[in-house]
Amino acid sequence: MAHVPPPFIPGAFVGAAHHYRVRVYFEDTDLSGIVYHANYLRYMERARSDMLRLAGIDQRAAMEAGEGAWAVTDLAIKYLRPAKLDDDLLVVSTVEAVRGASVVIAQRILRSHHTLSDEMLTDGRATAAFLSPAGRPRRQPAGWASRFTAIMNGESIPC
Repeated sequence: MAHVPPPFIPGAFVGAAHHYRVRVYFEDTDLSGIVYHANYLRYMERARSDMLRLAGIDQRAAMEAGEGAWAVTDLAIKYLRPAKLDDDLLVVSTVEAVRGASVVIAQRILRSHHTLSDEMLTDGRATAAFLSPAGRPRRQPAGWASRFTAIMNGESIPC
């Protein structure tokens, strides 16, 4: 009998927040077993991409149609505690602001203790602007702003 891999399990919305789990692997760490600082940004990017996918925002289709693409235009991150090899992490993303051509997403990375309290490791904010193929800011495709607003308000996402 052939082995069938389990289905891919993406992140999920919990109210107004998107939750995305990450495991720290050896490749993520430096010689001391602590996560290299740039990898927190990778975890946050994966979580934002997953959040958009679950919200029905098809970035690839927009790029292929020549509409444009998202680009991070502002990023702030505060490192509070280090993540370590084999840690279970939770990236929590929330939409803070929606504008015609941009969105601000707050993200926290927590070490999951599988208890009532998780330990916050990083606190960050990313502003992403929708850019035309020529690299100039342009309005988000129709419907995307309303999806972001619904997420921000903890509402069900319009289809």
